[in-house]
Amino acid sequence: MTKRIVLKSAFLMLVAAAVGVAATTSASSTEDKWTRFRGPNGSGIVESGALPAEFGPETNVMWKTELPGGFSSPVISGDRIFVTALDGEDLKTMAVDRSSGEVLWQQVAPRPRQEPVDFRSHAAAASAVVADNELYVFFHDYGLLSYDLDGEERWDVAMGPFTNIYGMGASPVIVGDLLILVADQEVESFIAAYDRATGDEVWRVARPEAHSGHSTPILWESPDGQTQLLVAGSFLLDAYDPSTGEKLWWVAGLSFEMKSTPVIHDGVAFINGYGSPMNQPGNQVFLPEFDEVVTDADANGDGLISLEEMPPSRATNWFGLADYGADGQLTRAEWNYLRSALETRNGMLAIKLGGSGDMTEENLVWEYNRAVPQLPSPIVYNDILYMVNDGGIVTSFNPATGDVLAQGRLKGAIDQYYASPIAADGKIFMLSEMCMLSVLEPDGGLAPVSVSDLDDLCHATPAIADDRIYVRTRNHLYAFGLAD
Repeated sequence: MTKRIVLKSAFLMLVAAAVGVAATTSASSTEDKWTRFRGPNGSGIVESGALPAEFGPETNVMWKTELPGGFSSPVISGDRIFVTALDGEDLKTMAVDRSSGEVLWQQVAPRPRQEPVDFRSHAAAASAVVADNELYVFFHDYGLLSYDLDGEERWDVAMGPFTNIYGMGASPVIVGDLLILVADQEVESFIAAYDRATGDEVWRVARPEAHSGHSTPILWESPDGQTQLLVAGSFLLDAYDPSTGEKLWWVAGLSFEMKSTPVIHDGVAFINGYGSPMNQPGNQVFLPEFDEVVTDADANGDGLISLEEMPPSRATNWFGLADYGADGQLTRAEWNYLRSALETRNGMLAIKLGGSGDMTEENLVWEYNRAVPQLPSPIVYNDILYMVNDGGIVTSFNPATGDVLAQGRLKGAIDQYYASPIAADGKIFMLSEMCMLSVLEPDGGLAPVSVSDLDDLCHATPAIADDRIYVRTRNHLYAFGLAD
């Protein structure tokens, strides 16, 4: 890891101080709320003015701006919207004027490598985060960068290369004076905190159980007033002290791959994880222990398990999942990971928050295992929990009990779903891959108020601020609102 700090001209700073203005022209509003992936604490919910219920390329469009492609979601501060993008071969951070849609500035990040990504991911997948006139972005082909809101680079930290077949999709988050990034990958997963002023690494903690995923953390304040960082990763929901990286407590039972972000309601976290069809209860494969396989099948006596030595089962095509060394042999650690991954269950979990150490028995409230999303995060709105899976099946729950209120596909919007649902103004918005934008009433029912067709492709989660909803499609950023 290397770090480059960009210092502003001392002369300019003195001039700014003399005239009594800030070094940037766009001060963050105290009302800023959609400043990170999925808005306030990743909840997808914000207070807003009146929002439209119908949308289209020419319907309730305040403005439409052409942008390079990217799966990152818009974040907002003051009069500016920030996105990351891949423009040709260039990794870009871009600022867009909220009132007009004008691109105010764009900066190109270094790109020393081009790591392969799954078709469901992107080189510009992680969303930016912004606070106090400071913007932070992460690209898995480079690392972390910080800008002021006028696009002047403050510092950057070169990182990687990373080992994740999906690409590194977790977005950075801000906790006080620290910028925190979770880097779950095949090997050497970690969570680290960086000084927001300088980019210096403050602490780093290994996450040895995590081998795949890109869940963005959220925060929780315990009853004693301690801020805790909640991270959903392979097998575990972990709670960290964000000031030190100390792991405080954890709950087991999550999928071996976690991509969605938890949400909190009434002291309970709701998190969904999906690994594969073989992780459905009743369809799992339970492999023997490592020593048993070595004793029975290690023909060459090297103490390792090759594909030919693996016991016959439906899981033979999972061999490569655990072969991190790519040497055609599984070590004890790799075999144990394979066994654990196969044994996990797809599920939506309700987890009571708090405790010390292993809280699995005490904190798991309920679990549901049907039609579980892999990518879209859940939402709790009007005391009802919703999830939409990648195939478009929506389920609503009583969050206290896990009882299903309704389940089915959205009429007029049967499609794949990558974006997570968001809500405001008494409306729930669900956006499909083909840019079918459904509006639901927050009553647990699944009959859409409207379904609008934006005639494009959509993967990014929309953003809301004031009386506007911002939707990023494959080639454009839309601002939708009601006419004054």
